[in-house]
Amino acid sequence: MIPGGGQPNMQQLLQQAQKMQQDLAAAQEELARTPVEGSAGGGLVKATVTGSGELQGLVIDPKAVDPEDTETLADLVVAAVRDANHAAQELQQQKLGPLAQGLGGMPGLPF
Repeated sequence: MIPGGGQPNMQQLLQQAQKMQQDLAAAQEELARTPVEGSAGGGLVKATVTGSGELQGLVIDPKAVDPEDTETLADLVVAAVRDANHAAQELQQQKLGPLAQGLGGMPGLPF
C-alpha cells in the first residue's frame, strides 16, 4: 500500500522486480568470473575458486609433498579449498547481499 491509501502501481512494481532480477543476474555472472584464493600451511597449498565457489586451480609447493605422509597433504588441500570457499562466500555476501535485501520484501522470491 502507498501512504495516503492509494494502490501500488503494479507496472512500476514489475519494472522494479525486473531491474532487481537483472542486477542479480549480472552480479552472479560477475561472481562466476571472479577468482578468489585460499591457502593453508603457510601458503604451501593454494586453492583458487570462482566467486560462485567453483574450484579452478590448486597449487602445491613441493615442500608439502611427503610420500610417507599423504594425510597431511590431503588435510592441507581440504583446508585451502575451504579457505577459498569461505572467501568466495564473503564475496557473494558483498555482491549479492544488498540485492537479496532489496528482493526480500517481494512475495514469491526465495530470499
